[in-house]
Amino acid sequence: MNTSLTIGTRGSQLALWQAQFVKKQLAHHFPDIQVSLKIIKTTGDTLQNRSLLELGKGAFTKEIEIALLNGDIDVAVHSLKDLPTTLPQGLCIAAIPKRDDVRDVLITRTGLLLEQLPRGAKIGTTSPRRKAQILSMCRRVQVVDVRGNIDTRLRKLRETDLAGIVLAAAGVKRLFEPEIITQVFDADRIVPAAGQGALAIEAREGDSTVHSLLAPLNDSKTTAEVTAERTVLEILGGGCHLPLGVYARHVRGELSIIATAYHPQGAYRVIVDATGTPDAPEHLGRILAERLQTGSSGRLLKRVEAGSTGVTNPSLNLKT
Repeated sequence: MNTSLTIGTRGSQLALWQAQFVKKQLAHHFPDIQVSLKIIKTTGDTLQNRSLLELGKGAFTKEIEIALLNGDIDVAVHSLKDLPTTLPQGLCIAAIPKRDDVRDVLITRTGLLLEQLPRGAKIGTTSPRRKAQILSMCRRVQVVDVRGNIDTRLRKLRETDLAGIVLAAAGVKRLFEPEIITQVFDADRIVPAAGQGALAIEAREGDSTVHSLLAPLNDSKTTAEVTAERTVLEILGGGCHLPLGVYARHVRGELSIIATAYHPQGAYRVIVDATGTPDAPEHLGRILAERLQTGSSGRLLKRVEAGSTGVTNPSLNLKT
């Protein structure tokens, strides 16, 4: 097969690693293909002084998707958790490779675990989900906003009064030795973001040549898991504004999913779970979203979304 392919990507170390990974996978399956990378600066990269809540979903993908629609690139590689659940007309997710570690990790300057940090210690993250879950586990720490690529956040950890930072395990492990990690949080302790640890390879709908090239890179198990997760996110309209964790995994031939919605300050949470068949991940995601929206869990979810602070029982925990 004699053809060429241009991959669009952000210019961060992690984004380039991910694009190079896709390039190597394509070369493995199609040795004759010529693959090049095109770096595209996104709104999220340019407006470093604005919070991700202000910028909204799509801050790290919009400009790349425009280039894809215009034909300037053939495929786009994203961290799936950065990709909005609704894609621009004419684009689709053509492949999702097998995902890496879904968990979150803590890196501290002193090597202390979260539970060992002194009162008032500052933990950096831009994620409302991580903030709420960290405060739920350890209310004596402060959680502050820290933006930037992984290397930028590590530099801020070294050079400022931060005691630690919380990051996705997959991104850290792709760029650094695992010894840099102080603490790994199990996925049922800090429930990951929908799609965390997975890559999304986006292409134009109807581009059969590109789709045939990407088909061998797709992992069916990962696709089922993240489809269920993103269905929950889409129905709830959570995005970055709702402290929501969603995690699906294959267990003994079935697809098991858990979702956790938190009060923004970690004061209480809603937990729901469900199990279904892997061949109907969207249906499973809808079931879970409906469980979050109904009954007593639905009332709590509305309080979570509203950011209510009228909490009489800070340890309130509801599982349905």
